[in-house]
Amino acid sequence: MKTFADLLQEYQEHLRAIRYSTDTIYKGRFTLLVFFRWMEETYQVRTADQLRQKHLEAWQQYLHGYRTGKGLPLRPLSINKQIECVRGLLKFLAKRGYVQGALVDILTYVKKPRLLPTSVLTHAEVKKLLARVPTSSPEGYRDRTLFELLYTTGLRRKEILGINLADVDFKNRTVIVMGKGSKQRVVPIGRTAMRFVETYVQGVRPFLARNPVEPALFLDRYGKRLPAPILARRLHGYADGLDFKVIVTPHTFRRSCTTELIRGGANIYHVKDLLGHEELDTLRHYTKLTIDDLKKTHEKCHPRERDEPA
Repeated sequence: MKTFADLLQEYQEHLRAIRYSTDTIYKGRFTLLVFFRWMEETYQVRTADQLRQKHLEAWQQYLHGYRTGKGLPLRPLSINKQIECVRGLLKFLAKRGYVQGALVDILTYVKKPRLLPTSVLTHAEVKKLLARVPTSSPEGYRDRTLFELLYTTGLRRKEILGINLADVDFKNRTVIVMGKGSKQRVVPIGRTAMRFVETYVQGVRPFLARNPVEPALFLDRYGKRLPAPILARRLHGYADGLDFKVIVTPHTFRRSCTTELIRGGANIYHVKDLLGHEELDTLRHYTKLTIDDLKKTHEKCHPRERDEPA
């Protein structure tokens, strides 16, 4: 019987064949290696034919009881990602006769609580943060342009850093984005952000460029594509000292953009497409943010609320 290592190699080749992204395959490999090691160390299970229901149930219980270095349990999202990864492997193995198909259904997803999004800034707070970014230097103007683009589009960090100069349609104010799963989508750019992008490309990017064939839109001081750690570090520097109740990350702009769009009455299906989500359910918890606005509107507009007390 083939070892888990052999089967993992087959599984990865299968994922590549059906065009899974390199990043997804890499993260899944790490999760599965940890799963294999736990099975071997806990039950001496080294091959697929040794895998039983009791082993999978014990592993799921282990995830529920696991505590981080800070003594905190794993978040439901973290547990579900690991379960999804192992279920994917089990489905693959079942189709090829390595394990019984019933094993796939042993692992069940954790119910995720409907919490309000965290790390969200108000529009006033975003403006306050943007105002701190100096635009008198090439790097400063690049940062301001990048943050304006993040806020207007709600792009993920990897998506915005992956934009090439040729992806921007200046005439139609749109940008082609490579999202999760190597899926492209066209995203509109707001007028304010577009003005910054135009000025950056025409008058600032040339000062950062070192190689005329470098395709990246956003460049670092060496003329290469801006790395994610540099983006995060500079953003933290601008946010440092501001009296915000949240830790500001590049993803904060994505959440803040989503919140403002939904609060402003945007069609949730349009927001889903803008953000590149596969499922509408991903945005359901954002709708809770509008309840205060809805209550205020009701009190202001409903005729009964304007009646004098009897």
